[in-house]
Amino acid sequence: MVENMIIETNSPEETKQVGFKIGQEAKPGTVYALLGDLGVGKTIFTKGVAEGLGITEPINSPTFTIVQEYENGRLPFYHFDVYRIGDVEEMDEIGFDDYVYGDGMCLIEWANLIEEILPENTKTITIEKDLEKGFDYRKITIE
Repeated sequence: MVENMIIETNSPEETKQVGFKIGQEAKPGTVYALLGDLGVGKTIFTKGVAEGLGITEPINSPTFTIVQEYENGRLPFYHFDVYRIGDVEEMDEIGFDDYVYGDGMCLIEWANLIEEILPENTKTITIEKDLEKGFDYRKITIE
C-alpha cells in the first residue's frame, strides 16, 4: 500500500506515476485529501490516479462544478475541487456524504477548506515544490 511515505519526483511524468499507483491500489470508499499550492501538479497527479483506475476519458479540474464524476473505471472516481467553496454547507447541497461514504474513490483538492466534514479515514496527500532542488522537483507526502 502507498501510505505514510514521502516520495520525491523530478518530472511531471514521475508525479503522474505516483498518482497512477494510488489509483491502482484504491479500494471502494477510499477518500484522499489532496493539498498543495497552485501549480504544484495536483491535476497531473489526478490524471495519474484516474489512469490507475482505468479511466480513459479526459480529466478536467472541477474548479467551477465542485465535483466531476467518472464512472468508466474499475471504481467510480469522484474528483472534487473545493477551492471556490464559500461555506461547508454547500457540500451538503451536492450530496457530499453520498460520495465519501459510497463505493467509489474520492480525491478532494483543497480539502483543508472542508476539514471538519471529512470522514475519519481520509488519507492526506501533500504535494510541495522546492525550487532549490529544481523546477520540476516535487515532494509528495502521503499520510
